[in-house]
Amino acid sequence: MTLHWLKAETPARLGLAVSRKVDTRAVGRNRIKRVLRDAVRHLRADLAGGDYVVVARSAAKVAGNPQIREAFERLLRRAGALPAGGTDGTMPPRGGNRPSPSLNAPGGPPGRAEPAC
Repeated sequence: MTLHWLKAETPARLGLAVSRKVDTRAVGRNRIKRVLRDAVRHLRADLAGGDYVVVARSAAKVAGNPQIREAFERLLRRAGALPAGGTDGTMPPRGGNRPSPSLNAPGGPPGRAEPAC
């Protein structure tokens, strides 16, 4: 997968190029584009502004959806478009374990509350 990024102050926009050389079947090409669009939708708040064009390569045809998403996130981090990911360990961060205020707590800020899961 290749990333072309034009930095700008505008919100992130995405362009996708998945040719017939990647997968001759439209179903396969659409699957790759769907996974990439969904990844951008979840990452949009953290993405640096600008225009992104992703060119898929033939390895994406045999890759699973999680593999495509992970490769895309790695590519964005390597380019500097996403902040470096934190560790997924069980230890609290160095600053201590300060609980974050919940939006559902009484006396919290007005507005939308988090859904109760």
